[in-house]
Amino acid sequence: MTLAVSAMISGLTLLAVLAGLGLLALYLWMARKLSHLTRMIDNTPQGLVMFDSALNLVLTNKIYLDLYNMSPDIVKPGVSLRAILEHRTATGTFHEDIDQYIARLRHHLESGEVMSADFDTPDGRTFCVTNKPMKGGGWVASHQDITERRRAERELDRTRNFLNAIVDNIPEVLVVKSAHDGRYIFINRAGEALYGVPRSELIGRRTSDFFPPEQTKIIGGRDQEALRRGRLDLESHLLAVRGSEKIYVDSSRVAINGKDGKPEYLLTVIKDISERRETQLRIAHLAHHDPLTDLPNRAAFNAKLDETIAVAEAAGAKFTLLCMDLDHFKEVNDLFGHAAGDDVLLRIAKRIVDAAGKAFISRLGGDEFMVIVTDGEQPEAARDLAGKLIRALSEEIEYDGRKLRIGLSVGAAVYPDDGADAATLLRNADAALYRTKAEGRGMVRFYEIEMDRMLHDRRELQNDLSGAIARGELALHYQPQARINGTVIGFEALLRWEHPQRGFVPPGKFIPLAEEAGLIAGIGEWVLREACSEAASWRRPLQIAVNLSPFQFRQGDLVTLVCNVLMETGLAPDRLVLEITEGALMNDFSRALSTLRRLKALGVQIAMDDFGTGYSSLSYLQSFPFDKIKIDKTFISNLDRNAQSAAIVRAVMGLGRNLKLLVVAEGVETKEQLEALRREHCDEMQGYLIGYPSPIADYAQIVGRAAARRQNAAISA
Repeated sequence: MTLAVSAMISGLTLLAVLAGLGLLALYLWMARKLSHLTRMIDNTPQGLVMFDSALNLVLTNKIYLDLYNMSPDIVKPGVSLRAILEHRTATGTFHEDIDQYIARLRHHLESGEVMSADFDTPDGRTFCVTNKPMKGGGWVASHQDITERRRAERELDRTRNFLNAIVDNIPEVLVVKSAHDGRYIFINRAGEALYGVPRSELIGRRTSDFFPPEQTKIIGGRDQEALRRGRLDLESHLLAVRGSEKIYVDSSRVAINGKDGKPEYLLTVIKDISERRETQLRIAHLAHHDPLTDLPNRAAFNAKLDETIAVAEAAGAKFTLLCMDLDHFKEVNDLFGHAAGDDVLLRIAKRIVDAAGKAFISRLGGDEFMVIVTDGEQPEAARDLAGKLIRALSEEIEYDGRKLRIGLSVGAAVYPDDGADAATLLRNADAALYRTKAEGRGMVRFYEIEMDRMLHDRRELQNDLSGAIARGELALHYQPQARINGTVIGFEALLRWEHPQRGFVPPGKFIPLAEEAGLIAGIGEWVLREACSEAASWRRPLQIAVNLSPFQFRQGDLVTLVCNVLMETGLAPDRLVLEITEGALMNDFSRALSTLRRLKALGVQIAMDDFGTGYSSLSYLQSFPFDKIKIDKTFISNLDRNAQSAAIVRAVMGLGRNLKLLVVAEGVETKEQLEALRREHCDEMQGYLIGYPSPIADYAQIVGRAAARRQNAAISA
């Protein structure tokens, strides 16, 4: 019995020892796990805490304490949530009402909801706190410092708002569509204005919701082509907007690919060019039409005459050229002024148009008109038309209560009888007109071979002109050029001829003779040398402008001549302004362009003269960097009275600003014209209001010399 009891006791003791060892092993295992868990919690980048259902702390990590600068002596297992919040209040990291916060937390936990919130601290940090309930009571909370993330998000928001503001204020229309279904995804403010549809109504819808079927088909086709090609650029095409209104636009479409390399979006950029196109059309119209009467000008006439000759030559047909001048028109200007002359010219032009029917009519300038007659048997049909035109203008014109009689003289030449080329035909029609005037005006004369005798006088004048330089008959007069405020900046040298027997010969008469006879190169060289020599002697460094004939571009080495003259006279190159007309660029554009570029390389300035009256072409302004363009005086004379002239001048001013060219207004005669030019921000001007062409002695004070005699014109301030 004793042995059995002893054995039992020994067995029980062994079991107890074994059980103790098992418990010890379990404890050690759990301790290791807890230590591992503690290390994991401490190494978590967030602050972690666990509370039991009684709102007492179960465990936490060091990051939680560091985030809120709390003491581990206070925040330790068993401490209440209230004590922790009071401690955080003391450290300045908790600013809510503790009771309200605990009540709100209990409500979320009892509802099984996750409670998450962000809050800022006084030191500028931002925290995100998430409380998640556990089964059986209690909860786990994570505390994360999201200061940098929030700062990045705010910066991203600011950047996004900034970019949105930029995109929304871009004047061009920006539209983004889905490449998959064509729905609008984005449109900026300019797009809203263009389409007349709020973006809130546009986003998510398709083109067919706003445009008619025909327009939808066109837009859809362009979209698909852009998606296939990756990009589609279209210039100057019509776009229907705001219902039925149509405008001219430039548009570009760009496919934007997704990560798979396939188009995901389609970006369309639309620029309204209606105003620019209207300006270009006005300039183009200006280049070929007279600004007063709106009849075709010299450039259009030359082109039409060449075309008519080609057609007639191919068909073996005849046509007649009528060269017409008004009789006694100068008296209107002398009696009533240029404004009255312009008004009368408008009425005369209307009478000519009404009487001429389908014939081509052109105003070459002043009171000179041309008519090309192709219909009917020639020359009989032309003779009948000339008579009709003469009768139409023989009727009195009433102006300012007075009746004016202005007749018409006509000279005619028939193709090919009187000339097989434009130059001959024009010359012979002009000879016939000269005979008409000599025989009493108010009639028509057709060219006859005997009229060649009338050309004798012209040839005699040409012969006299050839020796005019040697005899000292040629002289230069100078007309001031000024800024729009009246400050004189230079002079234009103007050639004058005082014939010993004929007296003053107008430049418009002898310059064409010089060009025709091949004398212009020598005369032009003399003018250039005289003008530069004179300007070099001035005390004030004013500019000197010299006109170049188109023939000077074709005869001799113009660049070498200019270079030599500058060296001989010592004139600074930037003081010399060479004025050319578009005619200098017509016959051999490449050569003329090369010459202009070489002249510009010398340092001289280049101005386009008589802009809009000859062969004006925007392509010339694009091809060569002119320094100035001079608006012809025919536009300025009507500036303050004619809305069309004002619109043309405004268009040229805009063209000059866009191309960074100085604009010079010629023929400024009245203060009203000056004020109109000031309103249009014109740069420079020239005309009788500033000063008349005169010997330089009359402007001695301006150029820095003692005045030889009183100036003939006052300089406007």
